[in-house]
Amino acid sequence: MADRRRGTPGYDEDFTYVSPVVKYLLFTFNFIFWIIALVMVSIGMYARMTKHAEAALACLTVDPSIMLMVVGVLMFILTFCGCVGALRENICLLQTFCISLTVIFILQLIAGILGFIFSDTARSKVTDMINNAIIHYRDDIDLQNLIDFGQMEFDCCGGVMYTDWSQNMYFNCNIVNPSTERCSVPFSCCIISKEKVIYFTDTGVNIFVMLCILSVYVSVQVVVNTMCGKGMQELVYHEAGNHINTNGCIDKMVNWIHSNLFLLGGVALGLAIPQLVGILLSQILINQIKDQIELQNYNFNHRSDPWN
Repeated sequence: MADRRRGTPGYDEDFTYVSPVVKYLLFTFNFIFWIIALVMVSIGMYARMTKHAEAALACLTVDPSIMLMVVGVLMFILTFCGCVGALRENICLLQTFCISLTVIFILQLIAGILGFIFSDTARSKVTDMINNAIIHYRDDIDLQNLIDFGQMEFDCCGGVMYTDWSQNMYFNCNIVNPSTERCSVPFSCCIISKEKVIYFTDTGVNIFVMLCILSVYVSVQVVVNTMCGKGMQELVYHEAGNHINTNGCIDKMVNWIHSNLFLLGGVALGLAIPQLVGILLSQILINQIKDQIELQNYNFNHRSDPWN
C-alpha cells in the first residue's frame, strides 16, 4: 500500500482495490437468481390462487405452492442483498448474503448426511407419506396426477405392493363398499403394450424400394382398456402380475436411487456450485472493499501531512 499513498511516487488518484470484474460478476450472478426467485414466487401464487380444494395435497406437510413461494421469497431477499451490496459496495449487505449462503449450504450438507445415516427412518417417513397419498388419491387432481406419473414411471403400484390401494375408500375391498372401483387399482398400475406394427404397400416396385430404403413405418395405436385395474386386488399375486405391476413403488424408488447415485451426486454438485461461487465472490469483494476503505482512511489522515 506504501507506493499508493498520497504524495509517494507512483501514486494513482484513481486506484481502487475493488475489481470491476468481481463486482459486476457478483451482481450478474445475483441478478439471474433474483429473476428466478420472482418466477418461483409468481408460479407459487398462481398455483395457490387456482386451487379449488382447500385440502389440496393433504398428504403433504406443506402445500408445494406455499413451499415454492416461501423458497422464492427467501431467495429473492438474499439475491437482493447480493445485487445491492455488490453495486453499492455495501459490506453489511454482502456479509448478510455470504453468511446466509454459508448457513444454507451447511444445512443442506447436514441434511444429506443425516438422510444417509438414518436411511431407515427416512424410508419409514416416505412409506407413511405414500400411504397417506394413497388415502387422499381422489381428493385432489394434482396429487392424483403425481401418483399416476410415479407409478407409470417406475412401473410400480402402491407403496409396498398393489394391495395397499385398499387403504383408499374407493378401492377398498370391504364387501360393504358401494364404490364401482371396489378391489380395483388405478389405471396407472396397468401393464400397457407398446408394440408397433409396420405397414407396407405394393402399389409399385419403386414405392416399395423407397419405403425399404427410408424405413418408413406407421405405428398403430391400440385401443387401451382404462378399466384394466378393476378387481385386481381380488387376484393372487402371480395372477395379478399378468395385468398390472404388483411391486410397490418404495422398493422401485430405492433401487433407482442406488443405480443412479452418480447422477444424483452430479445434481447435488450442480446445486452446490452456485452457492460456493456466490460465497467466494462475495468474500473476495468484501476483502477488496475493506482494503479500499483502509486506503481511503490512510489517505485522509495523511492528506495534510507536511512530510508527504
